[in-house]
Amino acid sequence: MNVAVLLSGGVDSSVALHLLKQAGGYELTAFYLKIWLEDELAFLGDCPWDDDLKYARAVCKQLGVPLHVVPLQTEYQDKIVSHVVTELRAGRTPSPDILCNQWIKFGLFLEKIERGFNKVASGHYAQVEERDGLFWLKRSPDAVKDQTYFLSRLDQEQLSRILFPIGHLTKREVREVAHGAGLPNMDRRDSQGICFLGKIKYPEFVRFHLGEKGGDIIDIITGEKLAEHKGVWFHTVGQRKGLGMGGGPWYVVKKDLEKNIVYVAHTEKYLEHAREEFTVADIHWITRPPSSQRLQIKVRHSPRLEEGIIHDLGKRRITVRLSAKDQGIAPGQSAVFYEGEYCLGSGVIE
Repeated sequence: MNVAVLLSGGVDSSVALHLLKQAGGYELTAFYLKIWLEDELAFLGDCPWDDDLKYARAVCKQLGVPLHVVPLQTEYQDKIVSHVVTELRAGRTPSPDILCNQWIKFGLFLEKIERGFNKVASGHYAQVEERDGLFWLKRSPDAVKDQTYFLSRLDQEQLSRILFPIGHLTKREVREVAHGAGLPNMDRRDSQGICFLGKIKYPEFVRFHLGEKGGDIIDIITGEKLAEHKGVWFHTVGQRKGLGMGGGPWYVVKKDLEKNIVYVAHTEKYLEHAREEFTVADIHWITRPPSSQRLQIKVRHSPRLEEGIIHDLGKRRITVRLSAKDQGIAPGQSAVFYEGEYCLGSGVIE
């Protein structure tokens, strides 16, 4: 079986490659996806993918696997960046990693390698299970690292061709495998950036594309101005960190794009502005619509699953009613639906 392995230079994808090599029976080729244009990265100084490629090449050399760099900069700009910037400018909070998985890693890349490769493998913390003639997306046993939230827009064709070699492992176990194999990046820290490029932090990405537009941060209870922000698009409903205010904790509860105001509430009051009911559009079911209206739901990437009831509105829209109020239901963010260990799909919060 010919397998294309997505390699980022991090420990997770490297262990995935190692496990496939160790298992035998696979003809392996590693691919590094280059997705960022040079002018976008100028503000970072040093070339941000130097380290990634250095580690990826070292791992491939040790394992005896060829590595190819695939340029997808133009496609990434057209598909992901333009959409994210449009959403941010409109005051919504998009999920770029969900789109990156759907459109780039398991979309355009799969199209580019259509001939010659049976499967594509990655270092995601998720599992694919085939039963009842369908492919099901199953959660990782590591609730903190589980990445099914970011894979919730994949379809049957994509899942039928994907391998997640570390999906059954916890992060601790992945590190143990890396140490046991003596991989060059066994102690490399996890990236916290966008998609493949860990050095690009989300605020830097937003600042580059939208700049800064100063405005007021106002206490929604008292109407008092507490501080100033550098742009509504830097903040999302439910946000607690990064507000730069004392006497907290404070939470973002509302954004007014026209007036350029970010409204906050103190920890004692913020739940008054939380809600348990909302509408989700652009619904995508991975296998088939759920048989029950009672599901578990994530309104952000988190180990936490919330109980809820859904009601079909037609035209790929549903209403969701959670069992408890949540302060972080942000328009533009993805709501992801689960039934036990299985991720059923997702939609965009209106």
